[in-house]
Amino acid sequence: MTFQTPRPGILPAQSIETLIATGAITSDTPFDADQVQPASLDLRLSDRAWRVRASFLPGQRKVEERIADVAMHAIDITGAGVVLEKGCVYIARLQERLSLPQGLIARANPKSSTGRVDVFVRLLTDRGASFDDVDEGYDGPLYLEIAPQTFSILVRPGTRLNQLRLKAGEPPKLETRSVGVELQGGEIVGFRGRRHAGVVDLDHIDGHDPRDFWEPLSLRRGELLLDPGEFYILASSDDVEIPVDQAAEMTPIDPSVGEFRVHYAGFFDPGFGTDEAHGAGSKGVLEVRTHDTPFLLEHGQIVARLVYEPLTERPSRLYGESGSHYQNQGLKLSKHFRAW
Repeated sequence: MTFQTPRPGILPAQSIETLIATGAITSDTPFDADQVQPASLDLRLSDRAWRVRASFLPGQRKVEERIADVAMHAIDITGAGVVLEKGCVYIARLQERLSLPQGLIARANPKSSTGRVDVFVRLLTDRGASFDDVDEGYDGPLYLEIAPQTFSILVRPGTRLNQLRLKAGEPPKLETRSVGVELQGGEIVGFRGRRHAGVVDLDHIDGHDPRDFWEPLSLRRGELLLDPGEFYILASSDDVEIPVDQAAEMTPIDPSVGEFRVHYAGFFDPGFGTDEAHGAGSKGVLEVRTHDTPFLLEHGQIVARLVYEPLTERPSRLYGESGSHYQNQGLKLSKHFRAW
């Protein structure tokens, strides 16, 4: 079976729903009503997970065959859920399974809320040669590597940590925009994660006092010093707008520009920041972690790239039309925290 599309591009919501209806995407449990986003599909944890001693790629083996070599113990995350400890690595099976038609590939990224609490996640497939990418014709289960960095997290079956974007053919790169950092115009220019905070319940929206988890940051001499090993939430200096017939992905900075990683959550859906979706003036929130050396940031300094690609057709709904925590955002923590 070959999936037919009007043109090469990223699949919109209605095409994802067609793949679900025809069995190319299946799930252990019924799909949630809000699981299909304008140009992506949220993926959900199942009740099976393992604590592992090391990250890995499956190579020529199935994921669970490889897990047998590195598992420390199995984890049952049913009922009230389980705490995944920071500094540890876990593998969880996802509820969704793929049977991709010819002509389609897929790519995963963390959800915005996952990146904003410094949880590093990567998709795994049987016999996969790389993280997050799903090859054309893949038929099998999906797994997620989970590595909380700053906060321990509470998860349950159905918790959504990452999302899947499906792509037909080889769509052109329409534009690449540089993303600078906002370090002016407010008393608070960013937040730094507290090292010894409590557990973040990833299904408890507006349920945490941000002061227990975050330290607000202000400027000294117009600069912000990033300390090695710390995690920061900052905002883009310019507004971000994703046209209704396009989608975008934030890509990491070139190491030659700075020794830090920006933006765990890479996907921006059509309509983000647009007048049509009532989101004009939205900023991109940047999740920043330095590497081995301190680094000084200045206002407007380029820290990431935003790559735009076409959709195969206009999506049946736009980002934020049915409600969103991040449309119209400025400097904003994840949806798990109450307003500062």
